[in-house]
Amino acid sequence: MIIFLDRKASAEEVKRASEEFRDYIKIIIDIEKQVMAIGGNLHADAEKVLIKNGSSQENIWGGGYSITSRRIDTQAVINIRPRQGNDSMEILDAETRRRFIEIAEGFLK
Repeated sequence: MIIFLDRKASAEEVKRASEEFRDYIKIIIDIEKQVMAIGGNLHADAEKVLIKNGSSQENIWGGGYSITSRRIDTQAVINIRPRQGNDSMEILDAETRRRFIEIAEGFLK
């Protein structure tokens, strides 16, 4: 299940978003609009939800959240964007990565 968020996630929303991987949630964040989609099998599916809600693809970055360790990662196939200088699954730009983590922590922790 993919859940769109524009505020802190409830415990129930986190639980529903974890149905796919049990203790891990895929997360997608529009770092400009500061909105997020969590859950689902593929980051690309959640990316579509953000785009449908008005986000621009160049502002959307992906990662994950481990429910058990409460750790956020910044790796996703959708992050591979040579035209934006990101030729890795990891978010390479330090400021973009910092903003991604800050928003994720505010929504999930």
